[in-house]
Amino acid sequence: MNELANRPVVLDIDRSVGPLPNRLVLPLEHWQESMRFACSMASMRRFRTMLDELLPAEHGTVFMGSGDFHHLSWPLIARLRPRTPFQVVVLDNHPDNMRFPFGVHCGSWVRKAAMLPQVSHVHVLGITSDDIGGCHAWENYLTPLLRGKLSCWSIGVDTGWARRLGLARAFRGFDTAEALVDAFVERERTQTAPSYLSIDKDVFAPEVAHTNWDQGRLLTHHALALIGSLRNGLVGSDINGEVSHYQYQSWWKRKLSALDEQPAIDPAMLADWQAQQQALNLRLLEAIAARQG
Repeated sequence: MNELANRPVVLDIDRSVGPLPNRLVLPLEHWQESMRFACSMASMRRFRTMLDELLPAEHGTVFMGSGDFHHLSWPLIARLRPRTPFQVVVLDNHPDNMRFPFGVHCGSWVRKAAMLPQVSHVHVLGITSDDIGGCHAWENYLTPLLRGKLSCWSIGVDTGWARRLGLARAFRGFDTAEALVDAFVERERTQTAPSYLSIDKDVFAPEVAHTNWDQGRLLTHHALALIGSLRNGLVGSDINGEVSHYQYQSWWKRKLSALDEQPAIDPAMLADWQAQQQALNLRLLEAIAARQG
């Protein structure tokens, strides 16, 4: 096994990621105000340039910290140029395909990734958020759905509006996490493209890992089964969803983040939650390493 190719990288922006074996830490706390939750396209271009300069040619899973940084998956995916197109598999409680006119934010990046030429398809698995429900249908970007580049796999969400727009094939609804996992694993049996894996731990039930976003229903064994189904190899991977809090300096970020009504972090429980997160990170890393070979 190539140790460099499997060495985890920590984008240490919010100091929330615990110790990992053989990790490479990039100290990036000075980026927190500009990149957390949302950023301008100019800021994203500067961040992408910085990644190109600092990331080694070979590395393993990238840890970003809080789910507030999930839009950093986009530049990580965009910099990949494998010989064949690859699918992006996202485990997330939210579609991350929501309209955002001020650049890109942690809930809008999937559209950017789906439209990259090297990406054959994006599958977002484990959604229980009403972001794809009828009341929020207008907030979803339709282009990647209409072009057949994005599929949303949800649990217990009514997406009847999609049928009326001819988008039924882009939405896979299930009653249980087990049914969703079984369907995706079965799909992967005949799928030939390699994958990029992105995990936001808000996809998990709180008893698996507490995050600072509303959470889904997946358990650890569900995620391990999904990772194990990616038998054609991984071209890259990232993990976010650490417990993290930040007081924004800019008023507009304070306003926008307040609209998302993120749950408060209980200081008395923080140490236990971080230990819980650390244990899950190690389990996920082990499963991902097996797919990387």
